[in-house]
Amino acid sequence: MTAPFDRSLTGELAGDAPPEWSVSPQAGDEERVVESALRPHSLHDFIGQPKVARQLALVLEGAKRRGRTPDHVLLSGPPGLGKTSLALIIGSELGTAVKITSGPAIERSGDLAAMLSNLAPGDVLFIDEIHRIARPAEELLYMAMEDFRVDVVVGKGPGATAIPLEINPFTLVGATTRAGLLTGPLRDRFGFVGQMEFYEPAELQRVLARSAALLGVELTDEGSAEIAGRSRGTPRIANRLLRRVRDYAEVEADGRVTREVAEAALALYDVDHLGLDRLDREVLEALVGKFGGGPVGVATLAVAVGEEPHTVEEVCEPFLVRAGLLARTPRGRVATEAAWHHLGRPLPRGGIPLGRVTADPQVPGSSSEALFDA
Repeated sequence: MTAPFDRSLTGELAGDAPPEWSVSPQAGDEERVVESALRPHSLHDFIGQPKVARQLALVLEGAKRRGRTPDHVLLSGPPGLGKTSLALIIGSELGTAVKITSGPAIERSGDLAAMLSNLAPGDVLFIDEIHRIARPAEELLYMAMEDFRVDVVVGKGPGATAIPLEINPFTLVGATTRAGLLTGPLRDRFGFVGQMEFYEPAELQRVLARSAALLGVELTDEGSAEIAGRSRGTPRIANRLLRRVRDYAEVEADGRVTREVAEAALALYDVDHLGLDRLDREVLEALVGKFGGGPVGVATLAVAVGEEPHTVEEVCEPFLVRAGLLARTPRGRVATEAAWHHLGRPLPRGGIPLGRVTADPQVPGSSSEALFDA
């Protein structure tokens, strides 16, 4: 069975992406081509996020019945959970075009004004990473979102003139991984805000089953469960691991993705049963082995593993903290009891287990100082 978009997949070799990025939630340039082929095209086909999908369906249906454009939509949450897919689905459900851009690409207000003036009635404008939009462009967006009008400044200095320009009614869909960085005036102009949550393993198995059918991969339930359990609750990572396992199955096995094949493939790509990759384990090993479990600063920890502090802080730490393996404290990073167990190391004498924030008289050397941020 050959998928109609195999042309875009043939250039994507297993060795193109280093193993340490196998579980990164960020998408590479080539991966975006694959993602576009696997994305659902309607809310009915969209898997997961039941609350957001249900709320969004009501917003869109209500707008269609009134014959008006829907309220502006803000989607927030970690990368790889389907914000872009939902933005494209909004355009599909409304039967209108979707114009796509990103916050960092809009550097001047004139760029945004030109984009807004070219929108047809009812079009959807999708701005990814909207929290990174330039301030002058953001201020122009306020009037556009409320009154469907922008002021174009002609000339410079005392002779400059602001010419009001009417624009067609449109729906702005903004996506952000850091909702806290949005300014209050911009956030308040969105009529609907959807918070994307991490997926449960059962939901990821449904995502994998759909992707396997589109890719022409024979995937067993056991193989799907194995991949889903190592995907960090993120569909983008699940689809990426599925493609890597598919490569292994076609080259080293009979092409069928079973539990055994998935385990062997993911072991080859250094993704363990919790979803940790090589870099994650190096961070934990350095924290536990070289610094006795911490506390240690992120810059020192990054030097110990030969990476940039930004990489450790943005790529590794979010999942390690969410998995309960690492804690960010006022004094530095600390390995939890679960991290010691995961690495197969015995807890040091006087070690503080996960969650204990007061002194334990039964444990010598324990402290009453809080380890966790308030």
